[in-house]
Amino acid sequence: MSMPIIGLTGGIASGKSTVAQLFAELGAGIIDADQIARDVVALGTPALAQIIQHFSQDVLSADGTLNRQILRQHIFEHPTQRLWLEGLLHPLIRKQMTQQAKRLKTPYGIMIIPLLKNHEDYPILKRVIVVDTPETLQLERLQQRDHSSLTQAQAMLAAQLSRTERLKLADDVIKNNGDITVLKTQVNILHQRYLKL
Repeated sequence: MSMPIIGLTGGIASGKSTVAQLFAELGAGIIDADQIARDVVALGTPALAQIIQHFSQDVLSADGTLNRQILRQHIFEHPTQRLWLEGLLHPLIRKQMTQQAKRLKTPYGIMIIPLLKNHEDYPILKRVIVVDTPETLQLERLQQRDHSSLTQAQAMLAAQLSRTERLKLADDVIKNNGDITVLKTQVNILHQRYLKL
């Protein structure tokens, strides 16, 4: 694949979607792991059938679709179940992302991968951007966005890679302290750089 694909990651509620939107406005192709994660467990998919078989009907909403909140709660309480779920879904998600990347017709692609842990899982990536946000801001946003308590928000942050580990993955860092003008400037600088890759 000749077009450069750039990984975009960051902690929960760090502003990845906003950053991706800014890149999209500049003409980058966007591939979103979260959207693909929803697609691979949509009604009627083999992955959803395996999840029901493993966790029972309790993880479904009334309409038969996956209730992500119930499932999330369950895997937070049982970490080994999370590993099972990741083992099922991550290869499916990676395959879909790679296929989408091959179909892009833009100067470069941005692949949003919230749970990026290493480069080996995504050999397609030319560079990795980490959106770095102060933890206090992440907790604030999480509580607003998901209506979660401070304890729940802290648990969600604790379940992710630490800020230090995440920054080790970075070729480029975007500092997001909530100022959209500063954010746009940083995205513009990287956009110019990626056009030359």
